[in-house]
Amino acid sequence: RLLSHLDSRKDVQNIDLMNLAGFCRNCLSKWYATAAADVDLNLSIDEAKELIYKMPYADWKKHYQTPMNCSSLKE
Repeated sequence: RLLSHLDSRKDVQNIDLMNLAGFCRNCLSKWYATAAADVDLNLSIDEAKELIYKMPYADWKKHYQTPMNCSSLKE
């Protein structure tokens, strides 16, 4: 459900998620890969990112990531 929600909100940038929730899509990717390793499954970070972003990470960045502005940086 969370992944579907994030997929429907591609307008929400990772930096905004990090500032508001303390995690982002990249964090989820790392957690997926770690959880997979915990049960002896081989899942690379790139493979986990593709599961989270529902496309290769480079494609997601190209299509949906916007330039960061100074107001996005949490002090």
